[in-house]
Amino acid sequence: MVDEILGVGNKDPEHPLAPQTTRNYLEGEAFLALTDLLERHTQSIYYKEGISYSLLKVAELGLVPAAKILLQYGADLSFEDPVTYYTALHIAVLRDQPEMVQLLVQSGADINRRDRIHESSPLDLASEEPERLPCLKRLLDLGADVNAADKNSKTALLHALASSDGVQIHNIENIRLLLEGGADAKATTKDCDTVFTYIIFLLGEIEVSDQEEVKLIKHFSFKVSQLLLAHGADPSDCPSHESLTYTCLKNFKFHLPLLCLLLEYGASYNCSQHGPSCWSGFQIVFDKLCGYLSSCDSCDSADLLQKAECVMELMISQSPQVILPRNFEINTANCSIYAEKVAALHQSYKQLEHSPPTLKHLSRVFIRRRLMPWPVDVKVKVLPLPDRLKWYLLINHTAHDSNLEDL
Repeated sequence: MVDEILGVGNKDPEHPLAPQTTRNYLEGEAFLALTDLLERHTQSIYYKEGISYSLLKVAELGLVPAAKILLQYGADLSFEDPVTYYTALHIAVLRDQPEMVQLLVQSGADINRRDRIHESSPLDLASEEPERLPCLKRLLDLGADVNAADKNSKTALLHALASSDGVQIHNIENIRLLLEGGADAKATTKDCDTVFTYIIFLLGEIEVSDQEEVKLIKHFSFKVSQLLLAHGADPSDCPSHESLTYTCLKNFKFHLPLLCLLLEYGASYNCSQHGPSCWSGFQIVFDKLCGYLSSCDSCDSADLLQKAECVMELMISQSPQVILPRNFEINTANCSIYAEKVAALHQSYKQLEHSPPTLKHLSRVFIRRRLMPWPVDVKVKVLPLPDRLKWYLLINHTAHDSNLEDL
């Protein structure tokens, strides 16, 4: 019966109908042939199962006219594929058939239904591939619950992030659409995975990636982080291994543009829950700087110092009063010829913490805050201010300007 139904209107049963032919599918005689076929089988004990299984197949092919007839003749929208346990709606999403998705939902399909194996909703599936963006948009327009979660508390947004490898699968637009549709950027799974867990994982993959892949991963991580920050995600939350800010501070040598983005969006340079007693941006940068300087040549050392100063200037310009951890000490023994300079930097920041902020500093903090979010320096350059004042407001970004061009 299923083969007969699928064969109606298709002159070559060995080859499914091409998408461009589906608009004219089941017109005229073919329409009458299908209705006649269904009428003849209505008394069959396999009728209900047959037309319901046929609905799965026409949903896969996007044959909307056929689906309408099958639904009129009693096809069950909740019928599941015996192998995958997907419904027609799940299958339509997997095959990126937005018109079919609309028909099925408007005909009564449960838009938030989860399959019995993976517990994936249609919205979860739509979020996982860039090619399914039309279905994702259609589902949101039709009222899918954007923050519905599976038994592990994984939402569609987390599915979109987890499915992105930054190289071949870029779900940037899917993520944007979900966030604009109200997705919670602070969603957390039962395993404590956050929106930044997946970005941190990708940044870790850079070590084993080639040059082109590194460029793609950095671009993806930057763009997605920007979206998440704009929708309220906290990159400095505890625990530290789930904090994107902490990860970038520990690797400022490699992730300076991303770190600058975080700080210019107002991310805390200390643990946002427990303050510097948990982890401190200044302590991390100084410790990593001393570690880097102990194993690099003079050219790299100068670049590292410039990057470290850039990060610390950004942190200072973020708040009226510098917040340092207790017993803020560093070991400059391995800093080679730069030991004296690093020690002087360290001492200058300790003095800042115990000195009342100057009016000049407070003005800088106020103006830069008003210009947030990123890119603050670009906005500073177009202000109607004297060059000398602009120079003070700017942070030395020479160390990462060239990298930004690739993002």
